[in-house]
Amino acid sequence: MLVLGDAHASEPDRCDTLLELYRTLEPDRVLQLGDLERYDLPAPTWFIAGNNEDFDVIEALRAGDDLQTTSNVHLLASTAATVDGLRVAGLSGNFAPTKYDLSRGELSGDRRRHFTHEDVDRATDLEDIDVFLTHEAPNGLLSYGYDPGCEYIDDLLEAISPDLCLVGHHHRHREAEIADTRVVSLAPAWERYYTLDPETLALEGHEHDLSSDD
Repeated sequence: MLVLGDAHASEPDRCDTLLELYRTLEPDRVLQLGDLERYDLPAPTWFIAGNNEDFDVIEALRAGDDLQTTSNVHLLASTAATVDGLRVAGLSGNFAPTKYDLSRGELSGDRRRHFTHEDVDRATDLEDIDVFLTHEAPNGLLSYGYDPGCEYIDDLLEAISPDLCLVGHHHRHREAEIADTRVVSLAPAWERYYTLDPETLALEGHEHDLSSDD
């Protein structure tokens, strides 16, 4: 199974890199960690929304609407799906302290990029999760001279107890054991792709020569 970090495919070079990975690797199934920004893809892809997306498309996917502009994309928004025998779930969006206590209906425009307490509550009720996708990191995974982790992701790991948690957003590869879960922050898709063995949950990173210039 192919696993990709942030894509930022609204940028032409990075979109070319994303599509070339699909063409070169010919995956049957793909997991993607947000900031996708391309919703017409060559293979079935389960993804979470990041903080950089077309939020009209994301809201339509949340509502289960059929769009002519989308193909092979499946949004995980406090929902779960069975992918290659794995129970995969995801929390879409990033955290904003001033928006967390609002309802989703109170978010508008680009503020739809955030998750709210409603999203976290729904995710908390998910059961038997093997792999959990999130755009925010838990505490204890990353450091920029401070810990950018989010306490609500900590709480979700405690509640859901997935075997593996994959994190986007930060564009850095880091690994840690947190709340008995292996947590991996992924490098962006233009730097590295990953493969996941559905039977063992072994995750392997692969550098490639398709990187676009920053």
